[in-house]
Amino acid sequence: MSTDIVVIGGGIAGISAAARLSEHAHVTLIEAERQLGYHASGRSAALIEVNYGAASVQALNRASIAHLEEGGYLSPRGLMIVASQNEKAAFDSDLAAMGVVQITVQEALDFVPVLDPDTLAYAGYHADAHDIDTDRLMQDFARQLRGNGGTVLTGQRVQTIRRVNDKWQIETDSQTLEAKTLVNAAGAWADTIADLAGIAPLGIVPHRRSMARIAAPGGQDPARWPMFFGVGETWYAKPDAGALLVSPADEDPVEPHDAWPDDMVLAEGLDRYQTMVATSLTKPIATWAGLRSFAPDRTLVLGPDPSMPDFVWCAGQGGYGFQTCVAASRLVANLTFGRPSELPSGVVSALRPDRLRQ
Repeated sequence: MSTDIVVIGGGIAGISAAARLSEHAHVTLIEAERQLGYHASGRSAALIEVNYGAASVQALNRASIAHLEEGGYLSPRGLMIVASQNEKAAFDSDLAAMGVVQITVQEALDFVPVLDPDTLAYAGYHADAHDIDTDRLMQDFARQLRGNGGTVLTGQRVQTIRRVNDKWQIETDSQTLEAKTLVNAAGAWADTIADLAGIAPLGIVPHRRSMARIAAPGGQDPARWPMFFGVGETWYAKPDAGALLVSPADEDPVEPHDAWPDDMVLAEGLDRYQTMVATSLTKPIATWAGLRSFAPDRTLVLGPDPSMPDFVWCAGQGGYGFQTCVAASRLVANLTFGRPSELPSGVVSALRPDRLRQ
């Protein structure tokens, strides 16, 4: 099967890049699992807050949010940081770093009535944080790819990658594809794919993030509550379809795999959440984990590898995939086709793989 570009990876990084690239080339996306967005993308907290992440990530957030708003992918959520009396220094640090405004304890209780007034001493709030309709966003990118004549192949695990006559030859479980350009959007497996292709890995490491879904505390309706964090992001909670998602915000480095939660880590995170609320913790309805994959400098890796321009990185999203995908996919397409980017040159340099080859 011959195509112009093969994109490996069917998470939000891969499907958005494939959609953008399909505007000017024939693109085939291959995904190892039977469905798109099975791993990290299907287990996302699905929030955008433009001040979240490194400077280059924030630039991508700002360049993405207008499209997300205009497309109707966003709904109001808000974000709140809560702290106890002995966490003042950490609270002040978070307040400055995340651009939130300090509010009173009573205002925090008005937002989230189950917080414990005897423990809560400090709170900060930022209204400009939104839920993302991640499922519809992925479906729309897939629809765009197919509408441009592109192809999505699922259940196609890559076995070998070779250079044959100045093209990439990719063998999967059941077929062989040939393309001039290969885009590596394999998430936790990005370095594995690079190694198969004979490209030096970049040190992209997956980190486990665990999650529990609990019944709405105190029988309340949390639908209008903001997402709320412990200081230093040691835990967070987010309303979800009448229940509450609670995470220990763990980032334990692991090998690429179909992740599952560590029971002890999850219990410790739930305990940190429990110290800040007045209601008793109930047994989780469900638990799961995903993988957030980071480059060594914890920002995305986008663009052609300097050693092989026909090998394009779209990796290292580190949990920022949905909130950056609009601008990140546009940048990948621009760099692949040799077009200028509307992003500042300093931001582009901070995202290109060249920075990690020096």
